[in-house]
Amino acid sequence: MHILALLYIGLGGFFAWWWPRSAFVHILFAIWGVAVNVFPIPCPLTALEDYFRGLQGLGPLPGGFNAYYIYDTVFPRSMLPLVAVVALGLVIFSYVGAYVRWKHRDSPSTHAIGQV
Repeated sequence: MHILALLYIGLGGFFAWWWPRSAFVHILFAIWGVAVNVFPIPCPLTALEDYFRGLQGLGPLPGGFNAYYIYDTVFPRSMLPLVAVVALGLVIFSYVGAYVRWKHRDSPSTHAIGQV
């Protein structure tokens, strides 16, 4: 679930190109993703994972999901600022693209000839 949530936070804006209403869900996920990384609030998915780990007799993830599975595994922790900028760039690009698609969806040039 964590991986899917992280992918959706970074790439979910592209769904809005085809399903404009998905933008509202993505905005909530993006706010949530920023909030749990900027403010000292626990991530509900990490809390749920720690709960299930406890049922198996395991302790909580040291440092949380990102620190345990992502940093220094997928990319070095020192690259975190670059990864954050790239992720923000993807979100901005996805919403600029969604806006352009929404703006031009009803223009005559997008309809087949003779169907205006």
